[in-house]
Amino acid sequence: MASSCSLRHNVCKSSRILRIHLQKSWPNRSFALNSAADQQPAVSSPEEIVIPRKKTWSKEAVLQALASTVKRDPTASDSRFQDDPYLTPKTSSEFKLFSLSQESGRNAAKYFINTYPKYFQKDYAQPHIPCLMPETLEAQIEEASEAALIERIRMRRVKAAVDLYDQLLQAGTSVSLNVTNQLLDLICFCGDHDLARENVPEQRNEETVGWSHHKTMFKIGCLFLFFPLRENNNAERIFALLSEPNTHSYSALIRGMVKYGAYSKAFSTYTDMLNNRLKADVHTFNALITAAPEVKEKYNEKWELIVDLLKQMAEQKVKPNLLTLNAVLKALRHCGTLGKSQAFPVISEMKALSIDPSLASYNHLLAIFYKTGAPIQGQTDILQEVMNEVSGKSFTAQDPDDGICISLQRLLCIYPIQNNGLKVYIFFMSSSTDIKQLGHANRQNLVEELLTLMAREKHNQEVQESFAECALDIKKIYDTGDRGKVLLSWTAGSLSDLISVLLAAHRRQDAWEMLKLFKTHNRVPSEELLNKFLTCVKEAGEVNQAVELVQISAGFCLPETPKLIQRVQQEFELTEGPKNADELKATSKKPGLPYHLSSATN
Repeated sequence: MASSCSLRHNVCKSSRILRIHLQKSWPNRSFALNSAADQQPAVSSPEEIVIPRKKTWSKEAVLQALASTVKRDPTASDSRFQDDPYLTPKTSSEFKLFSLSQESGRNAAKYFINTYPKYFQKDYAQPHIPCLMPETLEAQIEEASEAALIERIRMRRVKAAVDLYDQLLQAGTSVSLNVTNQLLDLICFCGDHDLARENVPEQRNEETVGWSHHKTMFKIGCLFLFFPLRENNNAERIFALLSEPNTHSYSALIRGMVKYGAYSKAFSTYTDMLNNRLKADVHTFNALITAAPEVKEKYNEKWELIVDLLKQMAEQKVKPNLLTLNAVLKALRHCGTLGKSQAFPVISEMKALSIDPSLASYNHLLAIFYKTGAPIQGQTDILQEVMNEVSGKSFTAQDPDDGICISLQRLLCIYPIQNNGLKVYIFFMSSSTDIKQLGHANRQNLVEELLTLMAREKHNQEVQESFAECALDIKKIYDTGDRGKVLLSWTAGSLSDLISVLLAAHRRQDAWEMLKLFKTHNRVPSEELLNKFLTCVKEAGEVNQAVELVQISAGFCLPETPKLIQRVQQEFELTEGPKNADELKATSKKPGLPYHLSSATN
């Protein structure tokens, strides 16, 4: 008790002393110290400083503080290859093999975690990370009931849910239409197999797959395997058992048929739906629009079917959404030249309905006008118009195809005018892939265009530093390629662009070393580059380097050497000693120079 009173006394005394010192330092302000001795609550005001008793930090505060002290090293190996950078893929075939191996490893890990969850129950992560823990695969409700069926549907156990549904019907237990529709949604999304095992290669037969004489596509890594689908699959069988299917029932079945390639059956089911005097929802129409190019052969027939579906949407008073726009644009990609004439009117009509395009919309639009792998010729103004449209805007993912565009971290475009035409180069770069990993390091035109792009304009210092690191990384490609082979050869343009990038980042010493490569590779520097270099040397006040730069120009017998000498004489102080002036005069007397050079130094 005595110790408690003594502690309280010391706290009060310390608080009073601190308050006195603070008031002496800031006499115009009042101070409130929250302590056990203060009985009155602190009332904050513009002139009042409230000192809290303690600061509560989040669990991630230390990690966030440490993360703020470091930056990404652009020259380091990708994080996936830090343990063994030798395994970094360098060609497109190696990159494809790496992607397949990576996905195979993920599937193998997922298989063992989900098959043997009891060995992975220990949770070491703080805070808890649910996605790293195995899924709960054991059902808690064992008796055959509608509640047990709902549980298996939520667990995405397709086979168990279908078996339990059949047991309930055989036992005379009715299942509500709402739960049956949920089961249809699950089957039509996953197919007749459990979603947790969809990436695991396994033997499939007629009893494990769906619609026949069509094909479904299962993704294993970057490969796509096609399996035949049988007649009277579980989705169709359960749908046929419904006495009065509603719009949700038809929608689930139609969307499942479109997903797994049963396009003709999807339209037949839609006709049955109309015959039963039911109206389709927007999701059903979106699926049918996507399937329209697959049931018609001629371009005009495909477009007429799409227009007919849009008219039926208007008749049934179904309002289109963004997915409708993207479905139409995606379908127009298969309509040849007809798609080019209809793409912009479709976008205009959708904008009139307050539907703005997403990233996927612009991606489909570019795919309509520019085919993959084909040279860009004519109508390049469309690409520029798209770039102007998306410039300065922020996008959120609203369509599954938007994720493909958002995953691209940078989109760099260059628009040089050549021969009264517009030549466009687009480089897609992400945090995990670059030119080397995609196998393009041996494409000299691509590498040189990238150097030209970086040297074209000046940016803020942080961007210039990143460009400089990238330029030095490109230099390694020129020096030695894969397995010691020289892949690229230096040109005057590539050397000039790389030096310009280094000078813009104030890497003068690195640029000076690069300047020496002109003589090594029998290339001649341009007047513009030498003047740019001399300007950087002037900013640094390096007189000796300025003289050496003039000597390099004289060594190439450039006609611009007299102008450089005049600049050095006018812009640099050469009076400190005879050395610089004598070297400058001796430069003009080198053999092979123009006869009038000596007059520039006298």
